[in-house]
Amino acid sequence: MYSSSPQPAAAPTATPDEFRAALSQLASGVTLVTSHDPEDGEDVGMTATSFLSVSLEPPLVLVSVREDSRMDEVLTRAETWAVSLLAEDHRALASRFAMKGRLSDRLLFADAPHRRGPQTGAPLIEGALATVECRTEQRVAAGDHTLVIGRVLEATVPGPAGRPLLYFRGGYRQLG
Repeated sequence: MYSSSPQPAAAPTATPDEFRAALSQLASGVTLVTSHDPEDGEDVGMTATSFLSVSLEPPLVLVSVREDSRMDEVLTRAETWAVSLLAEDHRALASRFAMKGRLSDRLLFADAPHRRGPQTGAPLIEGALATVECRTEQRVAAGDHTLVIGRVLEATVPGPAGRPLLYFRGGYRQLG
């Protein structure tokens, strides 16, 4: 049963390491979130496993972005962005866009096969299982992350069905 009155907050007992270990047991699809920074003209991208469908009517998706990241900065300025659902042969690309202290955004995209999304102009990864182009509807602060909810402008499945790249127990996995 749901209650409309707020409940008192319980003191957290799980440590960050315990929480991370518990959630590592959940397999997640791996995506690449991309946008175009209107301030400096650079394409930006980040690997994300925290991506989900929110609503069919209207079509909405959500991505969780670390609050002090380059992507969070860009998504405060750019109103559109895109998501490429990565295939199992995109493991190296996913690792490259997930690195801390990584290369410049320009170098990250230099040899990553991509095309421009027709609705957003954001990079869409070639060979992705599907792509989704979005316009930001809402941003919600949540701990050390920002939840970015986007209205889907276009969703495509560009090629034959492939196999997804998964993230499970701290590493990239494939369906077996």
